[in-house]
Amino acid sequence: MDRIISIRELLSLRGLDVNKRIKVVRHKDARKEVVVNGKLEQGNPYDWYRYNRELFIEYQSEQGRDVFKDVDYIVSFIGEQGTTARFVGVYHIDGLEMKTFPDGASCYYYRMTQLTGFEALEERIIIDWGKGTLSWNQWLTKDKDKEVIEITPGFDNVFPGYEKVLLRLGDLQNIIKKEYPEWKKMLSAVNCVYVISDRKSKSLYVGSTYNQEGIWGRWKIYADTGGHGNDITLKKLCNEDPQYGNNFSWSILEILPLNISLDEAVTIETRYKNKLGREVCSLNNN
Repeated sequence: MDRIISIRELLSLRGLDVNKRIKVVRHKDARKEVVVNGKLEQGNPYDWYRYNRELFIEYQSEQGRDVFKDVDYIVSFIGEQGTTARFVGVYHIDGLEMKTFPDGASCYYYRMTQLTGFEALEERIIIDWGKGTLSWNQWLTKDKDKEVIEITPGFDNVFPGYEKVLLRLGDLQNIIKKEYPEWKKMLSAVNCVYVISDRKSKSLYVGSTYNQEGIWGRWKIYADTGGHGNDITLKKLCNEDPQYGNNFSWSILEILPLNISLDEAVTIETRYKNKLGREVCSLNNN
């Protein structure tokens, strides 16, 4: 049975000249640490794309072999479960240079420009990469195409349920800025006791919301202030390092009514601080 639509057909409809020399790439790295720009970086391409886009671009641009020789465009994907992959952009190869590091190591470095016109597809299109030992980079031709198997709402705009909320600063800021309707509806409907985890110090901050704008109203302040929300210790950390908020993650411990009073919310908040341990909740000042 013929596929419904392929990635080549879809990109062509959006204006990509598919007669150019194009490779599709699927980034999925099982290593816990990878050398990027001469430094040992923790994480993986999925997290870097979500939370540190500059690092992702560097990772994609640096190669140990001349894998993009004679390539005009690369169509970039993030590997997901099984053999699926999520489309994250089309990049023009502007040029190639050799990059050498102080320790003597070197790599091929491809200068790239991300093309506009594909924003409506980015993060939404899922393809089947194919089974077997297929290379992570392949030529995209008419007879070597990839089937589009799903069109999703994207990474951020589907609300997962209160108990599954776990947002890094970039996620939170994106949701607040774009005002995803489902997220805004659900976070505005209730208050909560929440916890902010500092992945760098391994410490916690436990807080509560008690306003008519619900969780949305309080968390919007965190998004607008680079993560500190005017909380004393968090603000000190962010003042010392404006990027420190990228270490924070927000999650919900307990849902509270929208009409809860300040005293009731703080009482429940205090109970959680005692349960988790005051030593662990060291980012709190009370």
